[in-house]
Amino acid sequence: MAYLNVNTPAIYAQIRREYLYDLKEHHGEVEDCIVFGLASITGRPILFHAIMENGAVFYRLPISAFIQRGFRIDQVPRCRLDELELWNCFSYYPSVTSFDILDAQSGKYIGKDKKWYPGAYLFTVDWAHPESNIVDTDHSEIPQEHKCAHILALENGNYAAQPNNRIIWSIPSFTVKDEVPFDWKVQTSEWNVEDDRKWKAEDTDKYFYNIEEIK
Repeated sequence: MAYLNVNTPAIYAQIRREYLYDLKEHHGEVEDCIVFGLASITGRPILFHAIMENGAVFYRLPISAFIQRGFRIDQVPRCRLDELELWNCFSYYPSVTSFDILDAQSGKYIGKDKKWYPGAYLFTVDWAHPESNIVDTDHSEIPQEHKCAHILALENGNYAAQPNNRIIWSIPSFTVKDEVPFDWKVQTSEWNVEDDRKWKAEDTDKYFYNIEEIK
């Protein structure tokens, strides 16, 4: 996994110009940019890196700083950051994946206001602990605490980062049921195939060794 910074698929977007001025001026203005990477800092939202048309790179901007190309700034509702992204980063070690089954598919997420927001899949950010010689103080590998962040291009012109349990995907050839599984439970089990003391491998040099039951 990458540490701190990671590449993302290029997103040709617009940036709200006030984010280039520490939110102090140029509100209601935008300029074109390309989002090309992100930084993952434990306890902070995903922070994106973008390059401007003048060649300048601006680091560590929240997802609320960007809107999609093709939208006028007055067409795009201004949403709070916590409405667009539900959780902070879970570690300094992010991964970015574009899952083929979700590529170019649409979905919708349920917001804090209990309204559904439709959008299209872009890519997924996930987190883990890198290695055993670093003390694990994060929550990325605790089953009931783990969340990923699917990055969505919303129909209203914003972008969002939402976990699995807030999104319903639409794959027309497969997702034919209309039910929303609100009664499903969070997965709390830690799976392990080597914790059973009822068996052991044969103590020989055979290539196809036997497995013995312990009585």
